[in-house]
Amino acid sequence: MFLLLGPRHAIAAASAAGVVATGTWLLSMRIFAGLGVGEIALGRWLSGMILKWIVTLGGLYMILVQFKLPPLAAIAGLMAAYAVNLLAFRFKG
Repeated sequence: MFLLLGPRHAIAAASAAGVVATGTWLLSMRIFAGLGVGEIALGRWLSGMILKWIVTLGGLYMILVQFKLPPLAAIAGLMAAYAVNLLAFRFKG
């Protein structure tokens, strides 16, 4: 959709969605690194969430400040990726 506005908008939206996907992948790698007791699993989940938000906010900072890409497209890509992430949790099996 943002490709109609120009390549910079499309790059901003795609890179923001990629940042969310990378953060979620890092979270899953941290959580499923191995099985353990509840305290270890909770610690892995918390550290994975912190890692995910560091990657997400750091990537968004780089997109908006360092590369100076359009903010509306970046935030729309970020929201679209999180919407797909939430939609995927609704399916069972």
